Amino acid sequence: MTVLETSDGVVAAAAPASKADRAVRRELGVANVFSHGFLLVWAALTVLPLLWMFVSSFKSNGEILADPWGLPETLRLENWSRAWTGAHIGRYFLNSLVVVAGSVSLTMLMGATAAYVFARYEFRGRQVVYYLFVGGLMFPVFLALVPLFFVVRNAGLFGTWTGLILVYAAYSLPFTVFFLTAFFRTLPTSVAEAALVDGCGHFRLFFRVMLPMARPGLISVAIFNFLSHWNQFLLPQVLMQGDESKWMLAQGLFALSVSQGYAGDYARLFAGLSIAVLPVLAVYVAFQRQVQSGLTAGQLK
Repeated sequence: MTVLETSDGVVAAAAPASKADRAVRRELGVANVFSHGFLLVWAALTVLPLLWMFVSSFKSNGEILADPWGLPETLRLENWSRAWTGAHIGRYFLNSLVVVAGSVSLTMLMGATAAYVFARYEFRGRQVVYYLFVGGLMFPVFLALVPLFFVVRNAGLFGTWTGLILVYAAYSLPFTVFFLTAFFRTLPTSVAEAALVDGCGHFRLFFRVMLPMARPGLISVAIFNFLSHWNQFLLPQVLMQGDESKWMLAQGLFALSVSQGYAGDYARLFAGLSIAVLPVLAVYVAFQRQVQSGLTAGQLK
């Protein structure tokens, strides 16, 4: 038995840890070692290929083939300029930026509006419509490629950014509605009731009161949608055929990987891949705290 003295001079006795407590602590320690080891291995498998790609983008083709794991003798920034201009990665980058900005904005506006209605208002058929939205999460997009192709073509939107923006938004709505509905339900109703009593209409209540309160959740789901739209390859490959000047970045990288693979210009290929990865890394580094707070805000309320 151990004797403890408090700050007030009171002496207290603490019972020694039992064998069961020591066994539990030992198991927790072993579990922590394995979990941290797994996370370290996972981090290495994720970071090392990206680091190797960035380093290789500053090498010459001879250095990549002769010493693929070594450092470049000099930083060849012309690889990035050749990828940006010669391989038209800059054009594809700007095309993707315009389409993703439009699709994410449309998705967030429509998704937040629908989620707020599902979370705050009672009406006949609400659950049915909500589950129809959520059911879209179980439907893989590649199963809808053929009918989607004919729908977009018959609507006169084939090969246009407008058609791709609408398809991106429709593809992301199920997850957005599902995520934001749960988040809006966690917000306090007293604030909304007080705003209504003060004469605030439903339209103004949503845009001036509820949306600012839901900012963590909105930022989180917007980042997820941005990453999904930016990395999308299948939909642009099917719906943006023809005019290469309107291609998305994923299409341009695919064409670059095929052409440079045969040409042996691996330095320009790695530079193009690095340009495509930079926005994703920048968004994650800039908003990682907002993503974490948005994911845990509903659990902490």
